[in-house]
Amino acid sequence: MPASVSVIVAQFEDLVALGLIQLIADDPNLELLEDGVYPPAIEAAIERHSPAVAVLNFGSLTSSAQVFQLHQKFPGTRLVVLANRPTAAECNQMLSFGATACLSKETEGRDVVHAIYLASRGMHVLPRSAAGGAGANGLELDGGDLLTPREADVLELLQDGATNAQIAQSLSIGLETVRTHARHIYRKLGISSRRDLARLSRPDLGGSAAEPPPAAIPAGPGSG
Repeated sequence: MPASVSVIVAQFEDLVALGLIQLIADDPNLELLEDGVYPPAIEAAIERHSPAVAVLNFGSLTSSAQVFQLHQKFPGTRLVVLANRPTAAECNQMLSFGATACLSKETEGRDVVHAIYLASRGMHVLPRSAAGGAGANGLELDGGDLLTPREADVLELLQDGATNAQIAQSLSIGLETVRTHARHIYRKLGISSRRDLARLSRPDLGGSAAEPPPAAIPAGPGSG
């Protein structure tokens, strides 16, 4: 089975914090290592836990440059920034500083979880409003185009280069089921083949890929 995604969560307003913690606790493939981390302590928390993803509160950052500093020091940890109705300029600034995702705090819970998964795989995620200004590579998908949990499992193995037979064995499903999941994944991501997936989703190759109504776009060279 795919490995769980380890997460730390920065300090948020009480209701947002409770929601995030519950979302992560309810997902068996997400592992919450620490929550309620004060902004000055985020660096120490990442160093202590080496999480796959750190969820940051835009409003409590010591400065926007903190994102850049964290990305430079911990390139292996993907940074997901949540903000109050962020503008396209704010989100694109966060991505330019090294964040992998920038979302509104009003984003639906399931989409936050999808964004954490996508970010852990190196895909950039933006709100629909910000993605609209992301250029030709920005994609917006409706709720029906979200990947299911099983499709997300298959996507992770496809990205790792596993064959259909290896995926079937790993997930204990039939070979034809793997093919069906793959077709659905390609359609939802707006691609047509494994080659497209490798080109679009690998951070070192650039390209574009997407998922929830936050819209996912590719992590570019040297980005987080």
